[in-house]
Amino acid sequence: MADRKLVLENMRYDLMERLDRYRAHKQRKGGPLDKDMEEQAVEIQNDDVVDSLEKEAEDELRQVLHALERIDAGEGETCEVCEEPIAPARLEALPYTTLCRECAEG
Repeated sequence: MADRKLVLENMRYDLMERLDRYRAHKQRKGGPLDKDMEEQAVEIQNDDVVDSLEKEAEDELRQVLHALERIDAGEGETCEVCEEPIAPARLEALPYTTLCRECAEG
């Protein structure tokens, strides 16, 4: 479980770094919009992509934090729905999962 916790902590760090970059982009910390209208259109379109990526990263970060809380509570390898053990292969493939395969599919 210690290896999984380390993987999750690394994921948390990476996701927080990514979110910082997305937020810096949205706040135009790289400078204002280009004066060229075509370039502005591209930059605005990029903003939509960044918004989508930011939402995905936030969702994944929530899952990682929840999984870390469960590990700290001693429940990290148990499905939070059926309370059966989560298969080690599933935990390796999806370290932030808190559901066994059957509950995740159902």
